[in-house]
Amino acid sequence: MSNEKILGVIRAPHVSEKAARVQELTNCYVFEVATTATKADVKKAVEDLFKVTVEAVNVLNVKGKQKSFRFRTGRRANSRKAYVKLAEGQTIDVMAQG
Repeated sequence: MSNEKILGVIRAPHVSEKAARVQELTNCYVFEVATTATKADVKKAVEDLFKVTVEAVNVLNVKGKQKSFRFRTGRRANSRKAYVKLAEGQTIDVMAQG
């Protein structure tokens, strides 16, 4: 997989309290991915980019929220997240790659 395709699939690591808790308990990392990305695309991209073995990938669509700002209502964009479970004993330093 080319470098452009990898960077087109994986947008950024998703940093939150829940993601940190999941990472500690299950060795599962959370990434924001392209809305057109499939599980196979995410698996291949993570394996090529970080040189690790991926056991499982779960993807989910996150609906954008309705928000108001200065008496105008707007909508945040929809997004897609991927939960990537790594093989036992492998880790990713997601903050060093950015």
